[in-house]
Amino acid sequence: MSAQQLVLRQRAELVQALCCGGTAEPLDSVLDLLLSWSAFEWEDYLNVCCGTAKTLCSRSRELLDLAYSKGDDACCHLLTAFHQVLPDAQKDTLNFGSTYTAQKSQEGEISATLTLLGDRPGLVTKLRNSVDEALDELVQKGFLTSSECEDIQLPVHTASQQVRRLLDIVKFKGEGAAKVLLQFLQKSQIEAVPQPTNEKLIIPTSVAEYQKKLCSSISAQSHFLSTYSPTGRFSLDDVYTEGLLELGQQGCGNTTLVSVTLEDVVGATGTVNVEADTVLVSGEAGSGKSTFLQRLHQLWARKTVLQNYLLLFPFSCRKLNTEHRELSVKDLLFLHCCWPDGDQEELFQFLLDHPHTVLFTFDGLDEFKQAFADDQRHCSPTQSAKVPVLLFNLLQGSLMKGVRKLVTSRTEAVSFTLRPYLCKEVLLKGFSPDGIDCFVKKHHSDPGVASRVLQSLQSNTALLGLCHIPVFCWIVSKCYKELLGFSSTGPQTITDVYLMVLQHFFHRRISSGKTSGKSWLQEHFRTIMALGKLALQGLEHSHYIFSESDVQNLGITEEDIGKGFLIQNKNISLDTKHYEFLHLTLQCFFSALFITLDPSNNMHSIIPRLFQTPSSSMGCLGICHPRKCDQPGNEPPNHEITSMFVSGLLSPCHHSLLLQCCPIQTLQRKCKQVMKCLSKGMHNHFKSIPQPIKGEKKSMHAMPAFIWLIKCIYEMQDSELAKSVMAKLEAEHLKLTYCNIGPLECTALAFVLQHLKGPVGLQLDSNSVGDVGVEQLLPCLHVCRSLYLRHNNITDEGISKLVEKGVECEAFQKIALFNNKLTDACAQHFAYLLKTKQNFASLRLGNNNITAAGAEQLAEGLRCSPSLRFLGLWGNTVGDAGAEAIAHALEDSQTLEWLSLVDNRVGDAGAQALARVVEKSSTLKELWLNNNSITRCGVEYLLQALERNSTVTALWLTGNILSQEEVEELSIRESRVTF
Repeated sequence: MSAQQLVLRQRAELVQALCCGGTAEPLDSVLDLLLSWSAFEWEDYLNVCCGTAKTLCSRSRELLDLAYSKGDDACCHLLTAFHQVLPDAQKDTLNFGSTYTAQKSQEGEISATLTLLGDRPGLVTKLRNSVDEALDELVQKGFLTSSECEDIQLPVHTASQQVRRLLDIVKFKGEGAAKVLLQFLQKSQIEAVPQPTNEKLIIPTSVAEYQKKLCSSISAQSHFLSTYSPTGRFSLDDVYTEGLLELGQQGCGNTTLVSVTLEDVVGATGTVNVEADTVLVSGEAGSGKSTFLQRLHQLWARKTVLQNYLLLFPFSCRKLNTEHRELSVKDLLFLHCCWPDGDQEELFQFLLDHPHTVLFTFDGLDEFKQAFADDQRHCSPTQSAKVPVLLFNLLQGSLMKGVRKLVTSRTEAVSFTLRPYLCKEVLLKGFSPDGIDCFVKKHHSDPGVASRVLQSLQSNTALLGLCHIPVFCWIVSKCYKELLGFSSTGPQTITDVYLMVLQHFFHRRISSGKTSGKSWLQEHFRTIMALGKLALQGLEHSHYIFSESDVQNLGITEEDIGKGFLIQNKNISLDTKHYEFLHLTLQCFFSALFITLDPSNNMHSIIPRLFQTPSSSMGCLGICHPRKCDQPGNEPPNHEITSMFVSGLLSPCHHSLLLQCCPIQTLQRKCKQVMKCLSKGMHNHFKSIPQPIKGEKKSMHAMPAFIWLIKCIYEMQDSELAKSVMAKLEAEHLKLTYCNIGPLECTALAFVLQHLKGPVGLQLDSNSVGDVGVEQLLPCLHVCRSLYLRHNNITDEGISKLVEKGVECEAFQKIALFNNKLTDACAQHFAYLLKTKQNFASLRLGNNNITAAGAEQLAEGLRCSPSLRFLGLWGNTVGDAGAEAIAHALEDSQTLEWLSLVDNRVGDAGAQALARVVEKSSTLKELWLNNNSITRCGVEYLLQALERNSTVTALWLTGNILSQEEVEELSIRESRVTF
């Protein structure tokens, strides 16, 4: 296949590879190489780069279009550049063809300008740490003006981008400027002194004493579990349970799931932008971000992890919200973390001189009042500024460059303006099934109670799906008495669980024998409404901490506080008490209760705005007041959580409870409003689906609001609403990749999608479905023509349940399970599926842990399948024995069109067996055998088979055991083979 064809065929993947990190560095590096190889002219480079309004994706597409228009040679150079620039993890699924070998011309004298162009990739690296000195040299020699230098040195540009801008300007300045720059480089390389690699850092006494005090302070703060536990009864050591940590792939299309340890989070593993200092740990509300950070602090203070960081400064963004003074960085560190007893100046100077020994952590960036902005520069660590300015410049690197910053936030709350400043993102995905078991057992010292709680969870899969989120797992452990004895009739939705929390907290405060004849909602209605009003006012203005006067002004008494929903915040050193809700989701729940139960007309106007997609004209929640000029940015995550609770409270199953305190007319009107909003929101989403290209299926790529609306519909538990909404969807393929879908979301999806009017392809790649999520999806499997579950931590146990249901679903014909945790045990299930379903067409099991034994089991099903067209086993270890078993099973297939055994340790024996499939098949079109152990002997078997077969269009043999001479010779014999 020609390089042009490879570029065209992989266009989407190549664009994705350049854009996935949110930074232009990969694209710029590719352009550097193409310029240096003369594959692109200077005008071509300007065409791709010019125009500040161009997005990264549009520039990437222009690059591919330009290379394609220049022909096969330019495409060959382009693919070679990609191969050099992309990290190994992104190369696995791309085919680069025959790569170009760069050669330097030795004839004649080359001008300085051309030298800068030819050496451009290396110059970007060499000049990255000496841009300022190079600019000074060019200014002194009269080739640059001060305004040109300022333009190059703008903080918005990374060091590499500054070098490229310098090289671009020098090219226009001519040969003289180019010679000065080359002379500067030559001089700086001669003067450069290698840094000693084994020199031990001398730590001043003041720093050592401060480190000891800081460790003691952090150790004391982190000893007890702070989240969910206002009484401080739980030692963090006793109850901490690790969550799933994975590198954020950000659409890169990587072929491997990368799980990381706590130590890896701030290490080099998974770095996307080497010039950035900020690591983001993201996850949905309640996924355990604050507890994770508390554990990291605790282990650092004990000197068991991250010992390359001498000093750690922990910050709470919620607490920073209350800081209204202008501070310097020094003030911020010492006032908000730990006050030094010794010489502050010497200590702070050490931080400035050794930034790589310092770690800052910021918990809850999504709770910070102001949205991230990159337009206010502040570069002096000793000058005072407002806290938001300090925080944003710290994250950008304008302040304290080199200090590692670790930030936690909900994924959906991270703006695109922040992402270019991230060196990487780590996803915290809650508990695994084993994690749930561990958490419950740690919270119940009585093994019998723990066992009964886990049995209740296993019998209620909807509740089990919720428990993958740590805050819900805590609720279940806290309210276990209300759960025991229930099965599928127990709590189903998030709203059900939080109503259970209310009952639990209220009932535990009722004195024995004291009854009033009222229900718990009637008994505590005043308290609920007062807390609800406080919660809603807080969300409107990004307030999560409330003063004593805020609480008292709403009539909230000490008795109300004693219920346990509000807890005292002890981290703010002020004269008066300050309070916060036990958890942010609880604040959202009380807000929803107030919106639902308050009879005023204002609440009727809130609902339509609550269910709108937030816009720049709205306030934090976008529901109560128009945004003022000084008001902070939107907070979609909070309004989405609140709207889900409103939907759940208005569910028919809760009407009898709410009618005790709310007029039926009010309840019905609000219910109709919510249903209308949800229906309209989904309809608008469906209308945005573009028309398909001729010959392709109509596909809907879900936007973030789609999952939110689906979850709201599920919370309402109204099947008729789900049915009427899905009746309007006209799409044959639903793409929900990288949507942070876990078991909870799978439950909601199945509830709604089961009402689709016709079969669709459902693509859920790169989420957190897991075995529990697979089980939750089963109710909608009958409307899935194809199911894509790549990168989802699915094991053989999940496959067992999937196949058991799948054989009963007539429409179910294709499945893709690339990069999960499948072993040979899954093969017996798929063999059963192939034997039983007479219309199953596609099975893709790439990059799992299937060996020859699994392949032999799978062959039993392949032999009996009358319909299989596509079989993918890329990246397993079936070897010759497995390849032979599969080949024997497929020799007589009348349907097989595509077969992949890439990277499977297949040798000549396997190739000989597969050659018989090639020879006999009248339907096979493509056979992929890249990256195996096939020698010329095995290739000869395949070539001889191809001579007798005219239907095969492509045989891929790249990366086998062949010399360059053999590749050249064999390529001439058969054009359908790619070596």
